[in-house]
Amino acid sequence: MSRTKLRHTWPLHILLLPGVIMLMIFSYGPMVGFVIAFQEYYPTRGFFGSEWIGFDHFVYLADLPDIREVVYNTLFISFVKIVTTLTVSVVVSLLLNELRLKYLKRYTETVLLFPHFVSWIIMSSVLIDVFGRQGFVNNIINTLGLDRIFFLGDPNWFLVLLFTSNMWKECGYLIVIILAALTSIDAQLYESAMIDGANRWKQTIHVTVPGITPIVILLTTLSLGNILNGGFDQIFTMYNPLVYSVSDIIDTYVYRLGILSAQYSLATAAGLFKSVIGFLLIWLSYRLAEKYANYRIF
Repeated sequence: MSRTKLRHTWPLHILLLPGVIMLMIFSYGPMVGFVIAFQEYYPTRGFFGSEWIGFDHFVYLADLPDIREVVYNTLFISFVKIVTTLTVSVVVSLLLNELRLKYLKRYTETVLLFPHFVSWIIMSSVLIDVFGRQGFVNNIINTLGLDRIFFLGDPNWFLVLLFTSNMWKECGYLIVIILAALTSIDAQLYESAMIDGANRWKQTIHVTVPGITPIVILLTTLSLGNILNGGFDQIFTMYNPLVYSVSDIIDTYVYRLGILSAQYSLATAAGLFKSVIGFLLIWLSYRLAEKYANYRIF
């Protein structure tokens, strides 16, 4: 950066300084702890006193009987969340785009967007109260003379609740993005389609859908970078040992290894493995976004 430009922009750099310091302290500083993955770490000995054992923890982690199930659950849950959330968001956006009452359209957008700003702690508490053994839904089922359903303890019902609650919470945010993309479609395309005799359905298929395809591709490719996350907040606040077989993901597995079992080195190895694969997926997702959606950060 030239000195002339720096003289004009130094106040902006000063404003950025507190954020950069916080980023260094809370994001890059803790990365020093990755060295634990290559040590037989003991808190009393610290980084420099613990024995260096190389990749032994990674080899041991790969041989654990439940690690394959954990990785599969992570990929499966993330993939289904991406597909269902995007599909529902596109469909609802197309339906909202057909509304002619502006106040109803804005009201619906607000209602759909609101859950996105509510934490999973609150959302999960509501879901547990509603779908618990003594919850509202089971009370209605019992009133009808049917057996209560253990929604949070049955693996199949738990997955249904997991995916539907994620759609409820996250679809509103994607709908706002897709509706913004719909406003950028040239109105002359619709006029041309009407002149050619296209009805509203054909206009949607041949004008609206191609118009939002780039943003849908962009959202899909960017979602690949988070495919190893699985949604720790949601699962951690909802799951229990009865549904570990279908809901235990890498993040919850690391939590139990590191916090509950005090296997710090093994938990760090699992977290480092996830971080490296996640970094590669993020790099791949941005390359795909640049190629298919012409999206670039720099």
